[in-house]
Amino acid sequence: MHLKILKDMDFLTIIDYIGTFAFAISGIRLASAKRFDWFGAYVVGFVTAVGGGTIRDLLLGLSPFWMQQSSYLIVTAAALGFVILFGKYVIRLNNTIFIFDAIGLGLFAVVGVGKSIDCGYPMWVGIIMGTLTGAAGGVLRDTLINEVPLIFRKEIYALACVLGGFVYYLCLYLGVTPTLTQILAAVSVIVARVLAVKYHISLPILKGE
Repeated sequence: MHLKILKDMDFLTIIDYIGTFAFAISGIRLASAKRFDWFGAYVVGFVTAVGGGTIRDLLLGLSPFWMQQSSYLIVTAAALGFVILFGKYVIRLNNTIFIFDAIGLGLFAVVGVGKSIDCGYPMWVGIIMGTLTGAAGGVLRDTLINEVPLIFRKEIYALACVLGGFVYYLCLYLGVTPTLTQILAAVSVIVARVLAVKYHISLPILKGE
């Protein structure tokens, strides 16, 4: 039965689960730094993982994905278990949050664009939904732990999702296979995010008078 379930999964669903795991870890890792208990860390991880997708589904007129199957609750629990078991390695790494956040950002941006295409929406909607799916969970996470959301800082964050959306549609236009399209789009988001942080690339600050 389990083999049949895995066989029936499409690549986009696999990306969704990996992104959920990665984003949940980023939220749980940050919650641990704030000294949350296990339940509080789970809540932060879950909101981080499903927040963006929930907003996306509501805007697309769909039932939120995590309300239709419990697997996302289980994946978040697995992420919590991972942090608990390997906490001394994960928590001590200063770049853990950044690594898992970048991975989740790229994978979720792809999921958002893919769902918009499946619903028949045009390119501009797909790019916006991809950006929302990738970035909104991080905004909710940072709000819950009383931090300034990354999307509102100088760093390139949401724009990386926009880039991934354009790469996605460019690949479709060029006739690239769906699986390779999703991989290239996700990688473009992750690479853009990593390069922006490494080389301190950011947009100009809007200054007041």
